[in-house]
Amino acid sequence: MPRSNDAGGLTPLTPSDRPTLAYDFPTLEVGVAEYAAGPTGCTVFHFTRGVPCVVDVRGGSTGVLGESYGGCDAICLAGGSLYGLEAATGVSAELLARRGYEAGWGKIAVVAGAIIYDLGGRDNTIYPDKELGRAALRAARTGSFLLGPCGAGRSATVGKLFNPQLHADAAGQGGAFRQVGPDKLAVFTVVNAVGAIVDRAGRTVRGYRDPATGERRQLADLLEGGPPAVAPPPGNTTLTVVVTNRKLDQRSLRQLGRQVHASMARAIQPFHALSDGDVLFAVSTGEVENPDLGPDKLGAIASELAWDAVLASF
Repeated sequence: MPRSNDAGGLTPLTPSDRPTLAYDFPTLEVGVAEYAAGPTGCTVFHFTRGVPCVVDVRGGSTGVLGESYGGCDAICLAGGSLYGLEAATGVSAELLARRGYEAGWGKIAVVAGAIIYDLGGRDNTIYPDKELGRAALRAARTGSFLLGPCGAGRSATVGKLFNPQLHADAAGQGGAFRQVGPDKLAVFTVVNAVGAIVDRAGRTVRGYRDPATGERRQLADLLEGGPPAVAPPPGNTTLTVVVTNRKLDQRSLRQLGRQVHASMARAIQPFHALSDGDVLFAVSTGEVENPDLGPDKLGAIASELAWDAVLASF
């Protein structure tokens, strides 16, 4: 029987040997915790005050919490497929403790969450649980985001559409940050897609790897003559968090999320497939107003950051 969390002996760890992205959102803390025995993990985004939050759910196989609240105190991204949603309850429990166990109406912490399937290719069913969620929140700090195969992206892979003829590659979590005038934007993403990662020159840079030559193939070339007979494997998802300090109403924030999510099809090909569970959270910290930079241009900048974030995930 494969080992799982019930066997005990799991110790939450926070990696210290990964590259990092510096970002400037003082009210946003990000924490990571992992189980090396999986390996698997979770990544928590904690906002020190509640923020408006909208969710854009695409793909055919999603696992998501917190779609209907319109705001959140934290977002928990995790591995472990649907079992990994338990990590979000750990974030909730830790916030409850920090608030002195007050549970009056309006004081309950709202924690959104989403998961990737990272159970393939390993001989255990260890998943991010309540204790790991608590550990990630305890490790949360502002100003720094870990990049690569860590946190929720610890066992992420990409480019699985043509398995087993062409091999997948390891991926992870990526991020990008930019300030334009008073506007600050950040995009954080966990890439575990059935599609491959494509750079700005249109070249496949992760996934679709020929095992004989080690070369990566281009999607357009692969589709000539019809698709392969083998169906793509299930269990894929890209999870994304977009954060802006621009004060936006719900309609504008929702459209920002949609614009960015749709743009990511340039970086991940194909994207939003039936076997993907793609989810994007768009959050506004509401600190500035800037009529000189319209919402469509704000979305265009965030969309370029999303591509940068995908390319920083490995």
